[in-house]
Amino acid sequence: MGKIGFDNDKYIKLQSEKIRERINMFGGKLYLEFGGKLFDDFHAARVLPGFAPDSKVKMLMELKDQAEIVIVINSDAIEKNKRRGDLGITYDLDALRLIDAFRGIGLFVGSVVITRYNSQPTVQAFEKRLLSLGIKVYRHYSIPDYPANIPFIVSDEGFGKNDYIETSRSLVVITAPGPGSGKMATCLSQLYHEHKRGVKAGYAKFETFPVWNLPLKHPVNIAYEAATADLDDVNMIDPFHLDVYGETSVNYNRDIEIFPVLSAIMENILGESPYKSPTDMGVNMAGFCITDPEAVRKASCQEIIRRYYAALCSNRQGMSDKNEIYKLELLMKQVKTSTEDRPVVAAALKKAEQTGAPAVALELENGKIITGKTSSLLGSSAALLLNALKELANIPDETQLISPTIIEPIQHLKIEHMGNHNPRLHTDEVLIALSICAATDPVAAKAMDMLYKLRGCEAHSTVILSRVDEQCFRKLGVNITFEPNYQTKKLYHN
Repeated sequence: MGKIGFDNDKYIKLQSEKIRERINMFGGKLYLEFGGKLFDDFHAARVLPGFAPDSKVKMLMELKDQAEIVIVINSDAIEKNKRRGDLGITYDLDALRLIDAFRGIGLFVGSVVITRYNSQPTVQAFEKRLLSLGIKVYRHYSIPDYPANIPFIVSDEGFGKNDYIETSRSLVVITAPGPGSGKMATCLSQLYHEHKRGVKAGYAKFETFPVWNLPLKHPVNIAYEAATADLDDVNMIDPFHLDVYGETSVNYNRDIEIFPVLSAIMENILGESPYKSPTDMGVNMAGFCITDPEAVRKASCQEIIRRYYAALCSNRQGMSDKNEIYKLELLMKQVKTSTEDRPVVAAALKKAEQTGAPAVALELENGKIITGKTSSLLGSSAALLLNALKELANIPDETQLISPTIIEPIQHLKIEHMGNHNPRLHTDEVLIALSICAATDPVAAKAMDMLYKLRGCEAHSTVILSRVDEQCFRKLGVNITFEPNYQTKKLYHN
């Protein structure tokens, strides 16, 4: 939805060229730490309209013959059943998902590295499962006083204790299911082992955000802070880059804080650090591919507002504290935006006030706002989808896309046989019913054909939706937010 502000083709071309350049800089072998999501970088797609969620993968496909993938997972994440918030699956299962996804497009997955290995039973079970699937597994261990005690780290008792990862390609992409997996330490450990074997190799970092050559307070970079508000990441001017080159560039606090240590470790391994600043380490070319700064600015402001509503709901669900909300309020002020700049919010609240029940509003690409109300047959989300499809297909509002004779048997199934208490149809159920009708009804088929036009639309609900409805909107590409309220006063909400 909205204007395109980013040249994706240019990005893929520049990014692959930059990585090839860095491989050659180190004599033919590069360990590339890949931050963020590879297959589904929807944050980047939202703040840089025109950026494809799989851009990074397409870029890697340009380097397919040179690249191999190594997936890193922290044993603590396995033991604690840590989950990806966007997919709802544990990190160990996501590691398997990533392997399948990479293999599915023809990229070579060399191995999995388990970091901070300490013979935990759950970790050993996962390791055994990987081995049974024919996947190479390597163990990396906790290093006492890491990253402070550099002489010990760069020794046979430090990095030397880790398994040496056998690799066969010139570009080794180190990626992970999520943050805190130990990607950087894995890269540095490999540099140590390669150097001991007389192999020339280097390290670089690929992180899309913050965008180093945009201003510190640019909405794109502020949106990154909003996305990591729970991690306390803060964008900063890179003081090392400014001191050495006299140029202003943006990085984030963790990379800046760790750089002196990282530089010292590389100096111990290679004899000399190839980098003078954290910015030097990066290969990100996203800032050179923005074609419409205003479109990008507006998209980034919307993302900050969405993150604010996500924090409100997370706090309501008892999964975060109010500090995250306060930080996001400050970030909104920095870019001079507020919830009033999200039109679907006021529209949904007005509809709920008029009907006395939960409501949802959605803004179409042309700026028109469609609403959905709660009824005896449909939940507000399901009603909204049908109303939006009718509008997009120029179908009169009074037209019934799904007959009550179709809906009522589904309700009977839900209540009498499936044990549900709520008879109203969820979004996935109403779309299945619509698809059945579309087989014989040209009007319903016309509405179904409009589903693709919902991608990129903004929506807001006056209550926290069920996971089924939320996931359905996500799959349709709708950017939906919620008021931090539940529809009922129950203690358990599924």
